[in-house]
Amino acid sequence: MHPVIAKTFGGLSPQYYFRQFVFGLIFPALYFFVSSKGNHAMQAAMIVFLVVNTLLYPYSRFVYESIMNFIMGRNVFLTSALLMLFVKLVTMAICWSMAIFIAPVGLAYLYWRHSKEES
Repeated sequence: MHPVIAKTFGGLSPQYYFRQFVFGLIFPALYFFVSSKGNHAMQAAMIVFLVVNTLLYPYSRFVYESIMNFIMGRNVFLTSALLMLFVKLVTMAICWSMAIFIAPVGLAYLYWRHSKEES
């Protein structure tokens, strides 16, 4: 594998990537379910958008979680489980829908971090 690809796309642990990838599948599955109720065919551009965002979602989520860990630290908040699940779903939807824009930040950081570890 090319070193740049290994340092960026291979920068997350396989367990983390798989877990986030599975959660990222919620949104294209929901889209396919809703669009299957109509009589129109899905456009190729939309399929590409769904695939790219789903593949990049783990890196987008990595950026979000890194920022939240920096801001919140190890603080614990006691709140309603339903509210927390709703907030989690909203942040997941934002990270998934904006993955094509957010993920490059995470990939650049992973490349920088793994390059720094080598030297």
